[in-house]
Amino acid sequence: MIDWKKIDTVLLDMDGTLLDLNFDNHFWLEFVPLKFAEKTGVSVETAKYQLEPRFKSMEGKLEWYCLDYWSEVLELDIAGLKAEIAGLIAVLPHVTEFLEKVRQSSKNLFLVTNAHRSSLDLKMEKTCLQPFFDAIICSHDFGFPKEQPGFWRLLENHQSFDKQRTLLVDDSLAVLNSARQYGINYLISVSKPDSTRSKRLIDEFPAIEDFRELMLGL
Repeated sequence: MIDWKKIDTVLLDMDGTLLDLNFDNHFWLEFVPLKFAEKTGVSVETAKYQLEPRFKSMEGKLEWYCLDYWSEVLELDIAGLKAEIAGLIAVLPHVTEFLEKVRQSSKNLFLVTNAHRSSLDLKMEKTCLQPFFDAIICSHDFGFPKEQPGFWRLLENHQSFDKQRTLLVDDSLAVLNSARQYGINYLISVSKPDSTRSKRLIDEFPAIEDFRELMLGL
């Protein structure tokens, strides 16, 4: 799928790309409603009904990814709750092999995530992936999520990469569309970001089920 001779820089998303999105889906769709129900005295079903539009209204905004924001508005220790179920954090198949091969090449390798620093630190502690990367960029440090063009401008200023020779792998179609509008040349989606859910059918971008599909020629 990729002519690796034309790639100098590899940008990788974290959740749903390197790490199993099952952790985040379970956390926000099941565990947070459970804890919210316990705090407010409503049923779990009612909690889900109340939380769904609040979550939906923040999609694509930096607040959606901000644990401090949700801790305040829900009056829950979101970072602490994430730590409670950290055993669910898992690396997706063949990710480590791919990272090792990129690391052995002369290419720049950056982790580019919308995750809040507290969540990022917890996941790096659990997975030990941090040493693979030349840099780890968190959108909260720039003040823009990856869905917004301002993020990519600041990223390019910060890391100085050639858009025409850069590959981004991300499970979010909104993020990939934003990167395409900015001019990043090579874009790959992930069709199975959550190991417990069915493979997605993706038409807008080339898609991989796991990183073995990108390792040919690397």
